Amino acid sequence: MLDIKKLKFDEKGLIPAIVVDTITKKVLTLAYMNEESLKITLEKKKTCFWSRSRKELWLKGETSGNYQHVVSITADCDYDALVVEVEKDGPACHEGTDSCFHNELYSNPELKSFSLEGLMDLLKGRKEQLPEGSYTTYLFQKGIDKILKKVGEENTEVIIAAKADDKKETIYEIADLCYHVMVLMTEMGISLEEIHRELASRHVIDHKVKQEKMTK
Repeated sequence: MLDIKKLKFDEKGLIPAIVVDTITKKVLTLAYMNEESLKITLEKKKTCFWSRSRKELWLKGETSGNYQHVVSITADCDYDALVVEVEKDGPACHEGTDSCFHNELYSNPELKSFSLEGLMDLLKGRKEQLPEGSYTTYLFQKGIDKILKKVGEENTEVIIAAKADDKKETIYEIADLCYHVMVLMTEMGISLEEIHRELASRHVIDHKVKQEKMTK
């Protein structure tokens, strides 16, 4: 493990900390730490920064409840910047947005990569705006029964394709099933983060079970 003394704080005793959501890998904010706030962060396992405007320590979430639980802290090759991966309890930005970085300056449509988070944002937008001519709008307008019916149908299609040992068709049907499951999640207000946490908790349980079997 890296010794704090090896870090290079600037002339004001600060080091930039780039905070990243450990689930989505989205950059949440850029803040600054001094040696004291970093020690508090390590002790409490919650992000603590130095407020340059207020000239005081700032435990993120202390007033808002939007704590950031530290997963890992990594220094760059020059030891003068940190990446802090966190699990967050709420919005990272004081404006109430998920990330402080939400004012897009440029986006190359040819290179912009697909993500489940991006698809979920699109589905949320469809549910809120209900644009005409959209299949997703149709599902939301028909309601939970129609959505559940489609999930069931797509699940059956996956089984049929897999049973036929048709890899290409199985991939296609799994993609359809994932889409309709995410529509269901949006309808029920279930986030990707909640699914991630559930799977992560099962991973821990599974790991413990394997260890117990190995010791017997």
